Amino acid sequence: MNRCLNDRDINMTILLADLLADLREDHRNMATMLDLLERELKRIRHNEKPDYELIHDIMRYMTVYSDAAHHPKEDLLYAAMTAEDPSLAAGLEKVEPEHKDLAILGETLRNDVEAIASGATVTRFRLVADMTDYVERLRGHMSWEEADLFQRADALVATESSMFVSISHLDKLDPVFGPEREHSFANLLQNIKDLAES
Repeated sequence: MNRCLNDRDINMTILLADLLADLREDHRNMATMLDLLERELKRIRHNEKPDYELIHDIMRYMTVYSDAAHHPKEDLLYAAMTAEDPSLAAGLEKVEPEHKDLAILGETLRNDVEAIASGATVTRFRLVADMTDYVERLRGHMSWEEADLFQRADALVATESSMFVSISHLDKLDPVFGPEREHSFANLLQNIKDLAES
């Protein structure tokens, strides 16, 4: 429920434990997005027409929320770990560069779909390759974070249970899973509901 954005105090800080809980929730939500992308990818591979509007909505969400709010929150987590206990952060230097790479992959895929919507030619091969690359890289990245980065953060939370971090520059609410859902994501919200019911 994104406590870091709803229960913040006047200084716009959050308990490290709550930040970590929010990041895990974001991962569950992002996994749902990737499930939907994979469903559309299967359609393309089977020469069926995908829901391009849905793919566009997913990538709009992933580029305007995940890349703009979720990944910077993870960068904050890494920075807090580095400042508080550098030994916990050792070997995690790839966090920020991977976020930049994922943002580029996401923007590439979003551009593919926007080009298709505007009538430009994007080959099936290129769309499949870009979708596959994005899904596989992001799933691998999230899996690594949960198995390594988040586990190390849990260790820090265990010893520094009252540690706060500043989120003053991260005031973006989740437009799909947050308390106020944007109407422009109606198709995406319906597909999420359908996926949960299937």
